[in-house]
Amino acid sequence: MVTLLAAARSARRIDRRLARAVSVTGRNVAAARHASYWLALLSGFFEPLLYLLSIGVGVGAMIDGFTLPDGRTVGYAEFVAPAMLAASAMNGAFAESTFNFFGKMKFQKLYDAVLATPVAPVEIAVGELLTAMLRGAVYAAAFLGIMVATGLTSVGWALVAFPATMLVGFAFGACGMALATYMRGWQDFDYVVVGMFALFMFSGTFAPADSYPAPVRVLVEVTPLYHGVELLRGITTGAPQWSMLWHLAYLLALTAVGLAVAGKRVGTLLCR
Repeated sequence: MVTLLAAARSARRIDRRLARAVSVTGRNVAAARHASYWLALLSGFFEPLLYLLSIGVGVGAMIDGFTLPDGRTVGYAEFVAPAMLAASAMNGAFAESTFNFFGKMKFQKLYDAVLATPVAPVEIAVGELLTAMLRGAVYAAAFLGIMVATGLTSVGWALVAFPATMLVGFAFGACGMALATYMRGWQDFDYVVVGMFALFMFSGTFAPADSYPAPVRVLVEVTPLYHGVELLRGITTGAPQWSMLWHLAYLLALTAVGLAVAGKRVGTLLCR
């Protein structure tokens, strides 16, 4: 009986914390009705889409294709599309959890007012991460729709790929939020942009990781986008492998570490 009462009490506390985190997300959604936000949202989606059309389709016309682990050969556009899907989720989540989060914390002083309510710092972090995930969801749904319409994947595999894409966005959102708490000013974000571009270009996006020299390949295989690309590529091409569990575990661990660091840092910065 005591155990049941303790479990019920813990469940109520979790429900209250989740409700407070969702209230932060609700505030962000309400503030996102302005036209300027939607212009920024569209810009983050079109970059990987244009890369898919120019490189995946244009350059792909000169490339025979790639052989998947199950022996099937796919066209270059089909090989590149899941990488662009992962990059799209990364762009949306990273932009929301770094630039927007930093601006609200450092300059708008939004969270100073939020902390006057029962919302705790870690609940702010979770609420902002849910906002980043919503932005990633918009990108993922639109991109998967394009992939299905152009025959780059099937409807069934697209439905499976959607939650996996959300995990990619969640991992990058948590990581980006943790990084944003260490930024001193807008100039520091130049390093973030350079890092994102490097991930975009060298995470097995346009060529298999085993095509790189051994030292470079090791660096590629420890990057988070590589794991997102490999996970989504295995799903959208209909070639799942047991190794995908390793990519899944990596992204889950990155999410947990990023969220833990972000929650602690937000509390340190706002409650000093």
